[in-house]
Amino acid sequence: MTMLIKDPRLEESLIESRRRTDADRWDEVWEGVYIVSPQPNNEHQKIVIRLGSILEEVVDQAGLGDVFPGVNLSDQEEDWEFNYRAPDVAVFLKSGKAVDCGTYWRGPADFLVEIVSPNDATYEKIPFYDKLGVVELLIVDRDPWKLELYARRDGRLQKTGESNLENRAVLQSDSVGLSFQLAPGKDRPQIAVEHSPSGKRWMA
Repeated sequence: MTMLIKDPRLEESLIESRRRTDADRWDEVWEGVYIVSPQPNNEHQKIVIRLGSILEEVVDQAGLGDVFPGVNLSDQEEDWEFNYRAPDVAVFLKSGKAVDCGTYWRGPADFLVEIVSPNDATYEKIPFYDKLGVVELLIVDRDPWKLELYARRDGRLQKTGESNLENRAVLQSDSVGLSFQLAPGKDRPQIAVEHSPSGKRWMA
């Protein structure tokens, strides 16, 4: 169910309430339309923390760039709050072209992670990320479980591979030097991550 609020006073009151209670941390604005996303569940948050900590180790601690578990990402130089998305994990390499604007980042992130939740709009964000110039995007879908890697090819963000439990393909990220593969797990499928240069492995 979608709710359209036409009363400006009610809209302002609801947004202010969400900001005051920090409930707006996953909200986004799509070309002036305020989007309230579903709250992520515990599984979602665990995946964010685990993937974020791996990226923190291989990117941030290595001095290669910055890693954020959630960030405002816009295409606007001014009035950024008119159009922005909030990926689950974002990587900005020192060699990249994105600009740190303090409250948000503008331009092409080097690597993003989006974890699909029921009724969210993960796949609808791809055209925005494409237009922004994002280099790579990893989507973790949990219904059914699969990993999808999108990479910039011929000037476009295109799907380059998929890993699921039937076809456990290895997805290689050139941006962060990590490979990702879906693997069986006890309570849920696991994400096997390997750092290609060092051979170090993790499970997320």
